Amino acid sequence: MSAKPKIRELLDESACTHNAARKSTCNAPIPGATTGGCAFEGAQISLFPYADAAHLVHGPITCLGASWETRETGTTHPGRDFTRMGFTTDISNRDVVFGGEEKLRLAIDYIVGRYRPQALFVYATCVTALIGDDIDAICRLAESEHGIPVVPVHAPGFVGSKNLGSRLGGEAVLKHLVGTREPEHTTDFDINLIGEYNVTGDMWQYAPLLEEVGIRVLSTLSGDGRIADIRTAHRAKLNVLVCAKSLISLTRKMQERYGIPFISLSFYGKRDTSDALLAIAEALGDAALIQRTRAVIRREELSLEEKLAPYREIFRGRKAVLNTGGNKTWSIASALQDLGIEVVATAVRKATEADREKAREYLGEKGVLMMNPGAEQARIIDETGADLLLAGGRSLYTAIKKRISFIDVNQEKKKSYGGYRGLLNLAEDVRNALENPVFRNVARRAPWEK
Repeated sequence: MSAKPKIRELLDESACTHNAARKSTCNAPIPGATTGGCAFEGAQISLFPYADAAHLVHGPITCLGASWETRETGTTHPGRDFTRMGFTTDISNRDVVFGGEEKLRLAIDYIVGRYRPQALFVYATCVTALIGDDIDAICRLAESEHGIPVVPVHAPGFVGSKNLGSRLGGEAVLKHLVGTREPEHTTDFDINLIGEYNVTGDMWQYAPLLEEVGIRVLSTLSGDGRIADIRTAHRAKLNVLVCAKSLISLTRKMQERYGIPFISLSFYGKRDTSDALLAIAEALGDAALIQRTRAVIRREELSLEEKLAPYREIFRGRKAVLNTGGNKTWSIASALQDLGIEVVATAVRKATEADREKAREYLGEKGVLMMNPGAEQARIIDETGADLLLAGGRSLYTAIKKRISFIDVNQEKKKSYGGYRGLLNLAEDVRNALENPVFRNVARRAPWEK
């Protein structure tokens, strides 16, 4: 029986409200959609933060080069950080003709023998999926020989978008890792953080607050995660889905299989961070825990408001356009609103149906949900008189042409905007951008030009 996940089941996710109501599939593949990020890239995004696992790309070297080390996912792992290393079988034309299974087997032996990872993820790519290499059989054999989990990840790029790839990465973890080890001890307040990749240290902004009130993070998928911990994830009391709705299939299946309830929330901005902390405590159902959490929230909000006071006047009346993807379409919008900035438009082309609904909720009926941001954002800046564009680096030129301020908020950013302290980081970046004269001056004609 094939170990490959069934794509149609992942697209028709019963836990997604839009599927139940309208029977519309989640990010069904459309021609050309993978040019903005393919399923293989999405799977790596979900799994790559496991620093104690090696990640082997079974495909041409270009697949590795297009995805390796593209996001700053912090880790406190004391040993070798495998997120800083790239492994590939470097499939060639000869392997396309004669098969790449032998090359894959030798690559696994080499990595395990030389680097001793706690686990090994093996990613199928377009080429190796098309030629039919049986990575399941190779991984089973390698696991029995080496005594560590060797996990096949069936997410070749052509099957769909990054969102679908993340779900496929979650399927691999659920099938091959979750429930394969027992924790040394458990508590009544053990949770799993699902879909938190600790990009620029987002998780470290709020995890200490969870620890302070007595909530233990048993495992993560996969920010600052450990393979040994995710194998024990079936003993958690609650799954917390952090922004990334792409992994809702995983949490729904863990609920069915292990009886673990799940909630979905965000840690961007003051409102959402406070709501998230309280939602976790209430879901765990302990009165004393809820009381402690409320006290921490009050303390943190008071401290935050004192530190934000100098920024309030600077941000009064300011308008922003947001051009990013996924959950950031609404989570960063929420954070900007907490700073007193009006978000007049956000891009939703790469967002799920659930993300689009959240974006509409935050922006209101007057807010614009851009389906083609490249063509729309310049016009919207003119029509709304926006002062600020937050987007990826490619949109910098739009900001320059329109002589408005710009902040890069995509995965290449180096500061965390998560949690209470992250909102202060965002406030500082927004102030610096608004007060920076370069955006007004760079588009101005030279003095000798008419």
